[in-house]
Amino acid sequence: MSGASGRVLVVDDNRVIRQLIRVNLELEGFEVVTAADGAECLEVVQHVRPDVVTLDVVMPRLDGLRTAARLRADPATSHLPVAIISACTQYEVESGIAAGVDAFLAKPFEPTELIRLVGRLMRREGPPAVEDRHGAGRAGSARG
Repeated sequence: MSGASGRVLVVDDNRVIRQLIRVNLELEGFEVVTAADGAECLEVVQHVRPDVVTLDVVMPRLDGLRTAARLRADPATSHLPVAIISACTQYEVESGIAAGVDAFLAKPFEPTELIRLVGRLMRREGPPAVEDRHGAGRAGSARG
């Protein structure tokens, strides 16, 4: 699936994880912009105009669930596909769906799962899904 294109805004307060996600997406041809928390995401998203946003849940200033809800509430960003990349507890998944999140990827994740998830969101395929190779709490099915 090389040769992908599109801009992804990666939001995570952990610099190592931000870089890990960035490198994996850039290797697949995506353009990546990063932000360190939800407040920075809301500033950057207006200028960057990403095709997909990935959010960690636990972050300082503004967490991922509240950030997702704010993105959905703003007409300029309400259409953006949003994925939560976190531990994906039942609470996070339920709160994320309520906030309008499109997909979930459980940490730790395989790079191929990340690429597949972002690619699917770029194409806007399918219902909200939980990409979890352990099969717990899966909503929707992913063929591997």
